[in-house]
Amino acid sequence: MKPWVKPAVIILGAVVLALLVVLAARGLRLLSPVQDFIGTYDGHSTMPDSAPTGIPGWLGWQHFLNMFFIVLIIRTGLQVRHEKRPAAMWTPKPNSWFSPKGNSPKKYSLSIWTHQVLDVLWVVNGVIFVILLAVTGQWMRVVPTSWDIFPNMLSGALQYASLNWPVENGWIHYNALQLVSYFLVIYIAAPLAILTGVRMSSWWPTQPKALNKFYPVEVARKIHFPVMLFFSAFIVVHVFLVLTTGALKNLNHMYSSRDATDAWGLVIFLASVAVIAAAWIFMKPMFLLPVASATGKISKN
Repeated sequence: MKPWVKPAVIILGAVVLALLVVLAARGLRLLSPVQDFIGTYDGHSTMPDSAPTGIPGWLGWQHFLNMFFIVLIIRTGLQVRHEKRPAAMWTPKPNSWFSPKGNSPKKYSLSIWTHQVLDVLWVVNGVIFVILLAVTGQWMRVVPTSWDIFPNMLSGALQYASLNWPVENGWIHYNALQLVSYFLVIYIAAPLAILTGVRMSSWWPTQPKALNKFYPVEVARKIHFPVMLFFSAFIVVHVFLVLTTGALKNLNHMYSSRDATDAWGLVIFLASVAVIAAAWIFMKPMFLLPVASATGKISKN
C-alpha cells in the first residue's frame, strides 16, 4: 500500500463524518422542541451582575506573552521529542537553581534547557495572569458560575455543528463553550502541564525514593504529551474562530482593548506575530549557547 493511502482515507473519513454531523445538527434544528430549547438557552450562560465588561490593557499584554511563550514551548517540546542528535549538551551547575541541592547533575540537550527556560517564563506570566484575573474580577468571564452552563454548552454545540453559529460579542461575555474551554486551559491544562513538566525536568529531586515511586516519570510523560496536543488543538480552533467571527472586532478587543472594527487590532496582531517569528528564527544554538553556558557546562555529547 502506498504511503499516501492511509492519510487520504483518514482525511476522507473525517470529511464524511463532519458532513454527517452538520446534516444531523441541521435536521435537529428543524424540530420544534430543539428550536424552543435554543430559544431558551441561546448558548450564553448567566453571568454575575458584577462581571466586568471589556478587555483591559493588562490582559492584552498577558495574552501576547502567553502566545509568545506557548508557541516556542510547543516548538521546543516537539524538538526534544523528535531530535536524535542534539546540537549540544548542557549540564547544570551543582547545587544551582537548575539543579537542587542533593541532585547529581545530569546532561540534558540544549533543547531541553531552552524548553525549561521558556517554561519558567510562561509559568511566571501565568501566575501574574491568574492573580490579576482574581483581583480584577475578570475571572468571572472565564469561570462557570451558573448551572445553566450545561444546557447552553449543548445549545452552542448544536449551533456550531449546524454552521449557524451563536451570536458573538466577546467584549461583553463569551458563549458557554468558549467560557468552558478557557476555564479548562487556564485552570486544568496549564497546571497539568506544569506538574508533569516539573517531574521530567532538572528541578525534580532524585533522592526521595518514595516520592519518585509515588509519582513515576513515566506517568508524567504519558500525561504531558496529550496536554500539549490539547493546547495545540485549542490554539488552532481559537485562531480559526477569531478570524471567522469578526476578525477586526475580535483583534481590537484583545490587542487594542477597544470595542471597535478599525485596523489597529490587526496591525498590533501582525506586529506580535512578527516578534514571535523573529524569536523562532533566533532560537538557534549560536544564540542560545552563550546564555546556556552561564547556567551550566556545555559539551558536544
